Amino acid sequence: MSTEALARLAEERVDHRFKGLPPDADGLTVGELTAQRRNLFTDGFATPVLALSAERLEHNLRLMETYATRHGLAFAPHGKTSMAPQLFHRQLEHGAWGITLAMPHQVRVARAFGIRRVFLANELVDPAALRWVAAELAADPSFRFICYVDSVRGVQLMDAALEGAARPVDVVVELGAGEGARTGVRTEAECLAVADAVAATDTLRLVGVAGYEGEVPQADPERVRAWLTRLVALAVDLDKAGKFAHGGTPCSSGAESLGEEEIVVSAGGSAWFDSVAEVFAGIPELSLPVLKLLRSGAYVSHDDGHYRRITPFNRVPEEGALEPAFRLWSQVVSRPSPGQAFVNAGKRDAAHDLDLPSAQVVRRDGVERPATGIEVTRLSDQHAWLSTAPGAELEVGDWVGLGLSHPCTSFDKWPLIPVAEADGTVVDYVRTFF
Repeated sequence: MSTEALARLAEERVDHRFKGLPPDADGLTVGELTAQRRNLFTDGFATPVLALSAERLEHNLRLMETYATRHGLAFAPHGKTSMAPQLFHRQLEHGAWGITLAMPHQVRVARAFGIRRVFLANELVDPAALRWVAAELAADPSFRFICYVDSVRGVQLMDAALEGAARPVDVVVELGAGEGARTGVRTEAECLAVADAVAATDTLRLVGVAGYEGEVPQADPERVRAWLTRLVALAVDLDKAGKFAHGGTPCSSGAESLGEEEIVVSAGGSAWFDSVAEVFAGIPELSLPVLKLLRSGAYVSHDDGHYRRITPFNRVPEEGALEPAFRLWSQVVSRPSPGQAFVNAGKRDAAHDLDLPSAQVVRRDGVERPATGIEVTRLSDQHAWLSTAPGAELEVGDWVGLGLSHPCTSFDKWPLIPVAEADGTVVDYVRTFF
C-alpha cells in the first residue's frame, strides 16, 4: 500500500463531520489528536460514540492469518465490510494476498491507497468503470485485478468496453449457489459457454472459478460442501478442456498480459470458511499452481450478534475464537418509568438490519458493571428503547455500552472511529470511505 496516502489520513482536520469526537478537538489534525492519547471516557468524547477495541482487533487479525496459513489458503478479506484503508493495510501486514471488493467505487478507494491486488466479487459491465480499470492496469504493471463473469452477455459488454485496452482483464467464472440464490451461472454447461465467450475475446483472460457458498439455499454443512465440491469440479473440468489462460495473452494493442501464472479457485464468506478449507484441501493438481483464495471479511471486527452465532469457530473451537471488537457507547437521557429508559443512540448510529443492539455494560463514575436486566427492545432514529427489569440499576447520565450485530452496517455509519485500549486510551482513529 501507499504509505504516503495512509500518512495523509493523519493530516485531516477534525471538525463537525466526525460525530462522537471531543468538541474541543476541532481544528486539530487526526495525527495531533491521536498523539494526545485521550481517554474515551474522561477526555471529552461525546455520546454516542463507536469505538473499536485495540486488543480485540489485533487478536482477530492474527487469528485469521494463522487460520489461513494453517490451511494453505490465500486470503483476500472482503474490504466492503470496513471500507477502511488503515484496516486494509493491517490485513495485508497480516498476510492477506489482496483485498476483495464489491463495487467500482470501492476499487477506486483501494487504488487511491495503493492496493496492488483487487478481487472484485461481481460482474463488471459498466463501460466507464471498465475503462477506468483498463487505465489503471495500463498505468501500473504491478496492479492485479480479477472480477467475476456470469453471463455471455456480460462478457460481450466487457469486451466492447475494453476494446483497445493495453492489458486484458482477468476474470473468473462465478458458479451460482443454486436456484433462488444470488448471482452466478446456474449450470456447468452455461459455465462452459461463458468460458468459451471469454476465450473468443482478446480483452479478457479466464483465470479461474469462484462463488459464494453463503448463498446456498437452506445452507448446512452437507449442502455447502456439496456446492464447494461442484466448484472444484468445475475448475478441474475447465482446466482439462484448456479453458484457463496460460502465459501472456496479447491484447488488441499488442501488449502482453502481466497476470500471475495460476488458477484461482475462490470462495469463503464469514459463515462457512471451515467447509471451504476442508474442500479446498482436496483440490487436485492442475495445469498451473492453484491459488485457493478465501474472502471472509466480517472477522476483522466480528460482532455480538449474527456473526457470533454463525462463525465457523463455533464448530472448530480448537482453532480459536474471534472476539467482538465494536462497542457503541451511549448515554441514558431519559428514565420515564421504572421499567423503561432511553439512550441517545439509534438507527443512525447502530446496525439494526440483522439484530437489535444488545446492552452489555453500564458505566458510572468510572466503574463498569454488567447490564443485567437491561434489554434493547426498539430503535428510533436517535434513541434506543431500553426495557429494565426490577432491580436493574440505571440512572440518567449513565453510559451504556452496546454490542452490535453485523459489521458491514456498523462501519458505514461512522466516518472516523476511535480505537481504544482496554483502559479507554484512544491510540488510533480509523477513517472509513462509504
